[in-house]
Amino acid sequence: MDFFLKENSNFTPFSTEHLLTVLFFIFVGIILISITKQQTKKTQIKIGNIFAFSISITVILGTFIKLYKGNFNYQEDLPLHLCSFLAIIIPILSCTRKFIYYEVFFFLILAGTMQSLITPDESNFLNFPFFRYWFVHAGLVIFMLFATFIYKMRPNLKSVAKSFLAMQAYMLLMFTLNYFLGSNYFYTNRKPDAATLLDLFGEWPKYIFVVELIVIPYFLLLYLPFYLTRKKN
Repeated sequence: MDFFLKENSNFTPFSTEHLLTVLFFIFVGIILISITKQQTKKTQIKIGNIFAFSISITVILGTFIKLYKGNFNYQEDLPLHLCSFLAIIIPILSCTRKFIYYEVFFFLILAGTMQSLITPDESNFLNFPFFRYWFVHAGLVIFMLFATFIYKMRPNLKSVAKSFLAMQAYMLLMFTLNYFLGSNYFYTNRKPDAATLLDLFGEWPKYIFVVELIVIPYFLLLYLPFYLTRKKN
């Protein structure tokens, strides 16, 4: 158990283990959605709820393990980074299946969380922090595809604007909390220590303004396949 909870630095981004981890979750996502599509609607809803709550519980469990081990740092370990925050509230979508939650979560997760899969800032490998990071981040992406194909929800052009506004509200909240806590949630005060795409956008606060400028075009790019499909139909 100590090995499973003990942190290490055995994971290297853009390595074989990184590629295999991504391929594994792609396989899991395809299998999960394919099997669920063959089930009754009631069973589909049950599977969606179990999946969503398992993502949320994993984040909460990770927080309690930090507390148990005595190395919890409120400036770093509260579940307030965007991916952790979305993971905690994702059951709202699975339980209600309301479109407003889907359209806001869709772009935030596919734009933000997917980047965490491409440029992970997690160095642990084959321990709880590793499984927590990858199950939560990959799970969020898989769940939004699950909602798209199983709940048959599709974003529209207004969804882009709603998701952008939700991101602004979240950013303002994090700016405020970071000011009082001395923290760096949502990376509003500095870039993450690991190499990420933010490194391409300059130092603070330049990278924040660059992200603000490119986020809507990025959302629109994610929306493009849905737009083309609607136009064709």
